[in-house]
Amino acid sequence: MTAPTPALPLIMLALMAVHLAGMGAFLTVPVLAPAMAAETGVPASLAGLHTALVYAGALVTGPLTGPLIRRWGGVRMLQVAMGVLGCGIALAALGHPVALAASALLAGMGHGPVTPGGSHLIAAHTPARRRALVFSLKQAGVPLGAMVVAALAPALALWFGWRASILCIACIAFAVALAIQPLRAGLDVERDRPGASAGLLAVLRESAANLGLLRTDKDLARLTVMACGYGIAQFCFSTFFVGFQVASLGTSLAEAGLYLALAQASGVIGRVFWALLADRLGATHVLVACGVGAGLAGLALALAGPGWPTVLVAGAGMVMGATAVGWNGVMLAEAARLAPPGQVGGATAALSFAFGMTMLVAPPAFSGLIGLTGSYAAGFGMCVVAVTVGAIAIAGARR
Repeated sequence: MTAPTPALPLIMLALMAVHLAGMGAFLTVPVLAPAMAAETGVPASLAGLHTALVYAGALVTGPLTGPLIRRWGGVRMLQVAMGVLGCGIALAALGHPVALAASALLAGMGHGPVTPGGSHLIAAHTPARRRALVFSLKQAGVPLGAMVVAALAPALALWFGWRASILCIACIAFAVALAIQPLRAGLDVERDRPGASAGLLAVLRESAANLGLLRTDKDLARLTVMACGYGIAQFCFSTFFVGFQVASLGTSLAEAGLYLALAQASGVIGRVFWALLADRLGATHVLVACGVGAGLAGLALALAGPGWPTVLVAGAGMVMGATAVGWNGVMLAEAARLAPPGQVGGATAALSFAFGMTMLVAPPAFSGLIGLTGSYAAGFGMCVVAVTVGAIAIAGARR
């Protein structure tokens, strides 16, 4: 007897939890970098290399997600991903530079399947007229997770030390993996269909075919260019905003983490707001507006200095959160709309692969600009250029 399909709100809640836990891979070490630097000797400005290594790990597993979903099921795929991700985060508690690099790669391998796996599970249960809203609510777990890590990790580090803080964030991923188990019977019903036992060669062949979608579908390609440009601003902001405040403005670690948490909270609100507009006005106009807002906020951060009032810096961060963090749900809904029938996971994995390739370069480039110029201004200027290119790309898409 087939288990009943879980209700859409329950699926969304589970996927929000997965995305929340997944953000630990990106932000745990960067947020704690100022506290870790004194003991490990690793400069906090190298946080961009950590983000790049996370994406390097994601590039290994992301393109394989579509084929593996059909062999294991979407829920089991996400459970395995959460387990790998949690182990990766926990490895950072060793503090050695080699362990930090291995931690980022392993956590990234766990994060690779998260977005395409979630899109696969939710696409078939989403009404077309509410696609942007549903995908945005699912993706709200990303800024929620960033908000939790930004607020919780520094506080735990002050109370119990940064190693204990890392292990606590890792435990969130393990807990989510266990919590979503009841959904498997109702959602992974097609995992044993004919062809599910195909070998690695078939998996690699199908993954390559998914990447070919970016070459044959011009609108999906434009959406991918936009995602890469906006992603540079999103992840460079999330990675460096705490370090920027501590190093350039003299803000305390706890206060800087709080302002990042407020920015990520704005991202939660932004995702819902932009989704409601997109369902009514269309995705293109909304995505262009996000690019304009992120560009203005990035310019403000590039110009910010020690004499700036705290409220202006925090306000610029919140605008960046609402725009550079708030666009993802609308973008993923568009990717699901553009994907060929039955290939939502594959199309999203292909987009995520291009996104990950960009993230291999952008955060380290931000770190390099800090080293070359001695300030964060050039890095935030790079973010402004990136979102401008992305906005131009999506503005040319068909409505």
